[in-house]
Amino acid sequence: MSEKFEHLQFAHCESGVVSTLLTHYGLKLSEPMVFGLTSSLSFVFLPIIKLNNMPLIAYRELPKNIINKVSKVLGVEIVKKTYKSEDDANSDLTKFVEDNQLVGLQTSVFYLPYFPKDMRFHFNAHNLLVYGKEGKDYKISDPVFEEAVLCDEQELTRARFAKGVFAPKGFMYYPKNIPNNLDFESIVKKAIKKNAKSMLTPFPYAGVKGMRTLAKKISKLNPTSDPRYLKNYLTHIVRMQEEIGTGGGGFRFLYAAFLKEVKKYDLDNELLEEASSLLVKSGNTLREFALLCVESSKKIDKFDPNKIAEKLVEASTYEEKAFKLLKKVQ
Repeated sequence: MSEKFEHLQFAHCESGVVSTLLTHYGLKLSEPMVFGLTSSLSFVFLPIIKLNNMPLIAYRELPKNIINKVSKVLGVEIVKKTYKSEDDANSDLTKFVEDNQLVGLQTSVFYLPYFPKDMRFHFNAHNLLVYGKEGKDYKISDPVFEEAVLCDEQELTRARFAKGVFAPKGFMYYPKNIPNNLDFESIVKKAIKKNAKSMLTPFPYAGVKGMRTLAKKISKLNPTSDPRYLKNYLTHIVRMQEEIGTGGGGFRFLYAAFLKEVKKYDLDNELLEEASSLLVKSGNTLREFALLCVESSKKIDKFDPNKIAEKLVEASTYEEKAFKLLKKVQ
């Protein structure tokens, strides 16, 4: 398989890995379809859960959502394994690649040696594919890189058994028993309505309301308070948005592409087109929001909390309009 395997670059690690695995094992699905069918677009701001002593901010469903939901949504059996022993994990992985079996792994970004040093940080839910082995080096197809890479067994093991939030515990997975004759029209409608419901939830820390709760928090930051705290807070927002997977804006573009792709089914194409356009606007606005955060973190004396907060509110308004439309899908 390693000679035939073709590495592809994707927008987001988990949806890219699952798309490649499903396609490899017989169900050809694009990355936007994988992301959309699992209703993975979201927004969550949870101040009580800390990452590096800063609040959890997520622009898509939590790690493993796509892997777990593919089973429920498409009826695909996903074999999932975690390990207590590093030796057992390596033994299994070597056996799979020797049997020409493509598998997905969950790892820590921080310990992957092929990541540039300035891109390494403690995020334990990065997904990649292993498709072969050369001596002590595994052949890695990392979906966020342009080319396939090699990774030493010892380094990969360290990344697979990193400690902390979302600790991988050697997690490995692959699909089997993929069903035939799936009713994609029905599946698509359910997935869209489910995502609309989650984004329009009344819970103040999730969906559109969660975006506005974070905006309110930003607007209350005091520009004259501890500059180090302000810089850390603003850079944390950007890291959560732009460095975890494809980034907040990128997830909106991915979902917009999904809405365009499903126009081939018996749906209201005008509605889908309008919602897709609104989500592209939100994606672009979130990128502008991140840029304002970066600029302010570099020049705290010019930090304008209201200007940054208003940009996030603008993005939330586009998303509210989009998902109110999508809620009408019949």
